[in-house]
Amino acid sequence: MRTFPPYRAQVVAEIPITTREQRERALAEAGYNAFNLPADQVTIDLLTDSGTGAVSTRQEAAAAAADRSYAGSASFFRFREILAELTHYPHILPVHQGRAAERVLFSTVLAPGKISVSNTHFDTTRANVELTGAEARDLPCAEFADLDSLEPFKGNIDLPSLEALLTGPEAGRVGQVLITITNNGGGGQPVSMANLAAAAKLARAHGVPVFLDAARFAENAWLVVQREPGYAGKTPREVAEEAFQLVDGCVASLKKDGISPMGAFIGLTDPELAQRCEGNLIATEGFRTYGGLGAHDLDRVAQGLREVLDPNYLAARAGEAARLARLANDAGVDIVQPAGIHALYLNAGRLLPHLPASRFPGHSLACELYLEGGIRCVELGSLYLGTLDENRELVTPAPFELVRVALPRRVYSQGHYDYVAEVLADIAKNPERVPGYRIVDAPDFLRHFNLRMAPAA
Repeated sequence: MRTFPPYRAQVVAEIPITTREQRERALAEAGYNAFNLPADQVTIDLLTDSGTGAVSTRQEAAAAAADRSYAGSASFFRFREILAELTHYPHILPVHQGRAAERVLFSTVLAPGKISVSNTHFDTTRANVELTGAEARDLPCAEFADLDSLEPFKGNIDLPSLEALLTGPEAGRVGQVLITITNNGGGGQPVSMANLAAAAKLARAHGVPVFLDAARFAENAWLVVQREPGYAGKTPREVAEEAFQLVDGCVASLKKDGISPMGAFIGLTDPELAQRCEGNLIATEGFRTYGGLGAHDLDRVAQGLREVLDPNYLAARAGEAARLARLANDAGVDIVQPAGIHALYLNAGRLLPHLPASRFPGHSLACELYLEGGIRCVELGSLYLGTLDENRELVTPAPFELVRVALPRRVYSQGHYDYVAEVLADIAKNPERVPGYRIVDAPDFLRHFNLRMAPAA
């Protein structure tokens, strides 16, 4: 099937073109941390797909007509209507972004000593769990351990392990089951409907609420249509609706599949829980009909949610990711297989075998992509997941040394991604020249956002 993006450029923005010398200076001043780089020193920005998508003319038209009333604005009712039709949840609370939605929900359902169980908690999700005093426990399926396998649903939760936890001595500590679709911390891999249904059934049998982290619900639905038996004739919207109805509610950043610079929501079925979350929201984020969002954001998101489930859009976006995956493989760079949609996960540990985990090969590859081509991306390896001692030396490495190359929605063309593949190919020709890095300074909490590094001797 031939695919192409079902849109055309109508307004463009220049991107910075820098020299190697400028990039070396910028990266050193940033403490060799991509999060510290000024955006005007980045040529191709693949750090995240969150809030970085290109909005449509219809979204901007909707934003321009937004109702800025503090309470009960027409913009809120449009926002609520589109989400209620999609999720069938009676309680919809707008929030300014996903981590705020996590904070409101988790601080309501969790408490010190409780356990949040997930296929994989991502960084800020884990942080918001831990800020309640609860423990974030990941139960990824066994299939994910083989990065090269073509198993179609490596984002699934491990059902035997979940059942053992829910029937074991710690059962009373489990406060929630959170299924992330797609599994961002697990290589961008999708979750099957069969796995989601089974996990929800298990949790409900033991009185534990089940929620989705639904930031990439549309992309997960597309991969279900493509890969899961019995779903080939479904539309992405039908699959998404079914997924929402299998669980008790969700949190979702709409900066991903809402294709908006800002926005999120909490959706719930339980009126008592919704009332408690609403009180928290009003006290900390904003009134229940705006939740910290501007009216233009409410309308921009409502329109984005209509556009994101277009099969032509999803087919083109999946095709972009698959093509870049093929180019990376042809260049000699392995990725987590099979390719997802929102990001590719490069196997830095395999590409840079001369670097031990203590010299952070994922971070090293991310730095080299910037130095070679001005490409910004992020490590998901021992720098992110490993444990350190008091001297900031690695004690326990991550199971894999990966680099996430996130693909913003509707932003870059095939030519941009060809350039990324060419830079990767140049690095892969002589990978042993890539240096390792050491930690100079790092906070104890969410260290990867604020640490400073230096090339290792």
